[in-house]
Amino acid sequence: MHLYLAQHGLAVPEDVDPERPLSPQGRTDIERLAARLGRARIVVEPVLHRSKTRAAQTAKILAGPLRASAAPQARGGLKPNDPVEALASEIADWSADTLIVGHLPFVGRLAAHLLVADANQALLAFQPGSLACLERDADGHWRLAGMLRPELLTEVSR
Repeated sequence: MHLYLAQHGLAVPEDVDPERPLSPQGRTDIERLAARLGRARIVVEPVLHRSKTRAAQTAKILAGPLRASAAPQARGGLKPNDPVEALASEIADWSADTLIVGHLPFVGRLAAHLLVADANQALLAFQPGSLACLERDADGHWRLAGMLRPELLTEVSR
């Protein structure tokens, strides 16, 4: 099983829009990430996200190229400071490749909990628009399969 953990794209400041949707740069970053994942022919089901606008927008942009057959679903338990243990226990029973779009520190803490059983370890350098892929082996152990950050997806000018 592969678990894709994404931090939502860069949002506009709260004083510009209290809903904090994706900024133009955040949308561009997520569209580039989506295009890269699409070229890799990655398929996920389901796509889960926190209900905040920026997370929902990020999930929607990523779902198409990831060939998710169902619309992205908002779910509870993904707030920035929510405990990760309950979701980690739930994930242990999943078999389908899944994308979770959320916020920091939650996605980083979930990754650390799965990888080293310590949610307080700062293992992965998430930033807005980042995605980490974790894979679970036959024994139920997780390892980092890869990570993409926006600066790795910029087009190279010639």
